[in-house]
Amino acid sequence: MITFSKPDVEYFFQTFGIQTFTVSPDESQLVFSTNMNGSYNLWGMDLPNNFPYPLTFHNQSCYELAYDPKGKFILAVIDQDGDENGQIYALPPQGGDLKPIRMADGKRHMLPLLSEDGKNVYYTSTKDDATYMKSYRYDLISGEEEVVIHGKDAATYLMDKSPEEASFIYGKHFANTYTLAYVRRRDEEILLTPAATPQHTVSAAVFVSEKEIYMITNYQEDFSYLAHFDLEKKEFHKVAEREKEDFSDLKFDEVTQTLYITSEKGVQDKLYNYRLSDGKMAEVDIPTSVIEKLHVAKSGNLYLMGRTSTRPFNLYKYDNEKWVPLTNYGVPGVKEKDLKQPEILTYPSFDGLEIEALFFKADPDVSNGHVILWPHGGPQASERAFFRSLFQFLVHRGYSIFAPNFRGSTGYGLKYKKMVEGDWGHGPRLDNIEGLEWLIEQGYADRNKILLMGGSFGGYMALLLHGRHPEYFKAVVDIFGPSNLFSFIDSVPEHWKPVMKQWVGDPVEDKERLEADSPINYLDTMSKPMLVIQGATDPRVVKAESDQIVKALQEKGRDIEYIVLEDEGHGFSKKENEVKVYRKVLEFFDQYIG
Repeated sequence: MITFSKPDVEYFFQTFGIQTFTVSPDESQLVFSTNMNGSYNLWGMDLPNNFPYPLTFHNQSCYELAYDPKGKFILAVIDQDGDENGQIYALPPQGGDLKPIRMADGKRHMLPLLSEDGKNVYYTSTKDDATYMKSYRYDLISGEEEVVIHGKDAATYLMDKSPEEASFIYGKHFANTYTLAYVRRRDEEILLTPAATPQHTVSAAVFVSEKEIYMITNYQEDFSYLAHFDLEKKEFHKVAEREKEDFSDLKFDEVTQTLYITSEKGVQDKLYNYRLSDGKMAEVDIPTSVIEKLHVAKSGNLYLMGRTSTRPFNLYKYDNEKWVPLTNYGVPGVKEKDLKQPEILTYPSFDGLEIEALFFKADPDVSNGHVILWPHGGPQASERAFFRSLFQFLVHRGYSIFAPNFRGSTGYGLKYKKMVEGDWGHGPRLDNIEGLEWLIEQGYADRNKILLMGGSFGGYMALLLHGRHPEYFKAVVDIFGPSNLFSFIDSVPEHWKPVMKQWVGDPVEDKERLEADSPINYLDTMSKPMLVIQGATDPRVVKAESDQIVKALQEKGRDIEYIVLEDEGHGFSKKENEVKVYRKVLEFFDQYIG
């Protein structure tokens, strides 16, 4: 009898990812950005066959893809080593060299839209206004370019164009909880919600005709809903909603005159269709717990990218009312049933606020008894029921993971999301501590066996919790987290700066609070072993944020390891770097569980 050894964590390291995808107009080809060869490149699949083949070898992240409506070329927005300064390239459907279309060193291009004749590309860029941005129409034939939208009081980006390309929807981003949508029609600027206040968001908006718009907004409500706007009558009205669900995205199917609505409900997503003909909305079953991207083909067929807690990024097509998988990514050598589904917990925080959390519990036969607290990034994001190879291999090695959606997280309404604004270091911090106390009381965790790890805002929270509550933790991992809120506010990308006062605080007006909430001010109590990881090209949390706290702790003789990834930004775009970091995290924690 042949027997096989149990898969080791190395298998989890080899899980592939998908960043984005698009489909040709005739649906004969699917193009997606994936790291099958160790770095992200564009790959194609000839449908209905599902065998992928490489289109490019640029070895860089691609954030956005758009297929020419005539099927002649593909547009791709690609950055360099995670710097997020996406440049627009074109390539033929068969692949080959990337042809530069819109380039500006050190500037960011985003949100490309193509005209129906494939002649014009519309996009938003920081190239001429790094703070408020401009949106352009670029003629691919003549090379002529003109500005179609220019924000003056907030970062402004193009959301959609009308069928005849005579009007444009654009968003003004004043804060993550305050984004207004307007239409520019001739020389007229039309606000799509009845008033600019109270603060609210329009997260998505689409033209369904030259004079009709549908949008996702939470105007005068706590949870987002579907609304309609008549451009001729300038009338707004609510169309559809679901109790305690945040509608988040919107796609229009011109063939069947149907809207597809993505809805966020806590840690999972739902999908609905809304028929314009009769106003009926129905839920569409989905093959994933979280929807990362939805694409409606010209035929009306639906394509989806998503993941579950036990299944990484995969692509699916909705065919005859059932989802057909187009990719089959999983953990090599590991059955999906052997991966860990999280338990969804709720607990009361210090002020009675109910907090939802995910708990990944290691099996008794492998458990080492230790729990890792994972405060998520964002902070106006949330930990969802989606696959993280980091979580799964740590659970496989005996660690349990606790991931709370503290105040400020998305999926719980506007009021909840706003709770982190101007309060990065008090309420969310205590939500995490109360969660640990609840875990201990309920028997989920041993007070003497708790570890701490987070990335981005989660890295900031890991540093702050270490400084303010070191007694809870045996060791700490910070992955590109801000250490000093004053320097962080000053160093973010220029188009972020208008939102920083509401989001984080004002360095002068809120000086006392920002000092209290900056981890750099708690060096004396940061006594536990630390591992700090930083991308050298990170534009969001610059390397100096990690440099300063590492240097200060080293000067105090603390036990601290520092890894700088020279060719990464705010994440991992190269498999070898991801493996290096994850292997080091495991090695680091394993030192302190005895």
